[in-house]
Amino acid sequence: MKKIFSILATVMLMLSLAGGAFAAENDAMVRIVHASPDAPAVDVYVDGNAVVEGAEFRAATDYMNLPAGDHKVEIYAAGTMGSEDPVISQDLTVEAGMAYTVAAANTVENLELVVAQDSMEVTEGMTKVRVGHLSPDAPTVDVGLVGGDALFSGAEFKAITDYQELDAGTYDLEIRTPAGDQVLDLSGTMLEENTVYSVFAINTADQLEVLVLKDYTLMPGSMPETGMGGAAAEQSSTLPIVLAATVLGGAALLFVTRRKLQK
Repeated sequence: MKKIFSILATVMLMLSLAGGAFAAENDAMVRIVHASPDAPAVDVYVDGNAVVEGAEFRAATDYMNLPAGDHKVEIYAAGTMGSEDPVISQDLTVEAGMAYTVAAANTVENLELVVAQDSMEVTEGMTKVRVGHLSPDAPTVDVGLVGGDALFSGAEFKAITDYQELDAGTYDLEIRTPAGDQVLDLSGTMLEENTVYSVFAINTADQLEVLVLKDYTLMPGSMPETGMGGAAAEQSSTLPIVLAATVLGGAALLFVTRRKLQK
């Protein structure tokens, strides 16, 4: 598997465009998810500059600062930039102060970007969660308590639901068809207090799995953790690659690293 490389030049470009070291009032936060089950490892370029290299299926970056405005996102099969056309080239518009998940979804022949705006707030003591349907051949699904009411209904491919705020705790959830046939058992799903989650159904219908990412964690009595400076948390049974964007000692350094999680 190809290693993820440190990319100093990209950070310097972003800083020059933003007019300062991660000037939050002028920036958006963006993370990228590789959700195409048959696509190879990919390199991701924003405005012609590499921001992710060698990301494989299930990879999820941490939030990275990006100046507000319009950007060109290009995705190449890993190592082919300059020798092959991108497998996808799409414009992305982001607003200052907002956070986004940008997922490369669908099969490799029909690869596209699915963009969702993420929540960076939760009521203290509660948890908040949403569901994204990113399995290209899975049917319309509901997500709810095993044998109980649906929390999210009628999610079709590429749909990302609104968030629901819930009591923190462990839930016996399932993904099922609207007719009630279970597609995937998610019993024992733990949703921590003061935390916002995105639960993405990925892979093909016969190998359906979930990728659970923390969008935001509220730290009572201290500065909130917005995803900057830490790895994107994941609690599925998959082996996602998590890339972390960190500012160290005030220096303009972006380190993108791969972390394997235990099955």
